[in-house]
Amino acid sequence: MLFNSTIRKELSRNFGATLVVMVTIVITMMIIRILGHAAQGVINPSEVNLIIGFTMLGHLPTIMTMSLFIATVGTLSRIYLESEMVVWLSSGRSLSSFLKPITSFAWPLIAIVAVLVLVIWPWSNAEIGELRERFERRGDLERVTPGQFQESSNGTKVFFVDKDSVENKTGKNIFIAANERGKNSMTSAKTGDIELIDDERFLMLQNGQRLERTIGQMDIKVSEFKTYGSRIGQDVKVNNNLSNASIPTLSLIAEPSLVHQGELSWRLGIAFAALNLPIIALAITSANPRVGRSGNFALAFFVFMIYYNFINLGNSWITLGKVEFLNYMLVLHGGAFAASFVLLLGRNNNWDIRRLLIPRIPRKEVA
Repeated sequence: MLFNSTIRKELSRNFGATLVVMVTIVITMMIIRILGHAAQGVINPSEVNLIIGFTMLGHLPTIMTMSLFIATVGTLSRIYLESEMVVWLSSGRSLSSFLKPITSFAWPLIAIVAVLVLVIWPWSNAEIGELRERFERRGDLERVTPGQFQESSNGTKVFFVDKDSVENKTGKNIFIAANERGKNSMTSAKTGDIELIDDERFLMLQNGQRLERTIGQMDIKVSEFKTYGSRIGQDVKVNNNLSNASIPTLSLIAEPSLVHQGELSWRLGIAFAALNLPIIALAITSANPRVGRSGNFALAFFVFMIYYNFINLGNSWITLGKVEFLNYMLVLHGGAFAASFVLLLGRNNNWDIRRLLIPRIPRKEVA
């Protein structure tokens, strides 16, 4: 029908435009943050693109939910402000008849959001965690950045190597400060290279000097050497326990602890929000020529932030045992659906809230 196809086409155009803008903003913010982490040595600079991609997949359910909400509000605002709503209502349509085209457009997106938040979200977080752990397990040589002081994997040594690249396995003007086995030492050498001795890597230094002092004593031992070896190949012991965001959804359901229920409430909350928000948009959007679309968009942003913050609060409250999982899900999402449905029903039937709340006082006839 013309009515349904017209609404769906405009929703698709607005949703596409909103999604592109939202993705661009989020990607820009993520690039700045992730590049900062790469500069600080938290992540591998060569894996920045992978981390950006996995992070974007993790944020996509929230972005799509908000884009769907804004697209619905924008479409309805345009229909109101250009008096198209009057035409549809005059032709026999009602406000509730907009539910069919909106839901027919939204349900594939809701299904995608559910798959993303229940399946892709934990997978992307697990992949990011694996990349971080693999970077933390790298050896001391891979940690060395030419021209910069770099801490070793176990935190007991600080390296400085003046060389053109890490891959050539050789360097010049090497400095090592160490604090191990109750001694502080500083070692400098003109050149050095990597050798494999008994399946362990050593940095073999040539033509250098070493200062050593026992902690708690004032005596300093100074020695010169032609060749000196320092082991550098130890890996970091990284905690392999998955974070809550990385645990698969089926595992959360199979082990219903408070922490798992809190994480599950957040994932299901995003999916239920994608279902409720288009109905809320239809219920709250109205025409106000004085403020134009900005008033509806401001109200939509306010409603989304309240809803999203309650989803995050539910995660914390369920984890701490303040509320029960089923009760909170029913009150928040069931209450949002019921409130939007009642508001939509009232607007569709032209209910006057003031007449329902304030009793009418009969007028006295004047003789």
